[in-house]
Amino acid sequence: MQPNKHLSRLFDRFTEDRTMKPTHISLYFSLFQYWNINRFQNPITITREEIMLVSKIGSRATYHKCMRELNDKGYIKYEPTFNPFKGSSVLLFNFSEEETMIP
Repeated sequence: MQPNKHLSRLFDRFTEDRTMKPTHISLYFSLFQYWNINRFQNPITITREEIMLVSKIGSRATYHKCMRELNDKGYIKYEPTFNPFKGSSVLLFNFSEEETMIP
């Protein structure tokens, strides 16, 4: 994992993807920080409350919408648990290893 290369390519993807809004970007970078803390090991385990706090997203609906859209667009793989005692699983893809950009 090359964090600088990953972030540079991610930034390019966000720039090209007109559907990505500030809430998506804030949410992604909050997830990236947890991934970084875990030494880029996949998947990471998160709780909605922690990620909403860090990403400054105040609405559960917005949080779930952004997570779903990040998942659907191929930025992450999100597997919710629906269990309040167990965190959800998120896999972040390593964009530093991409050969070409995916639209």
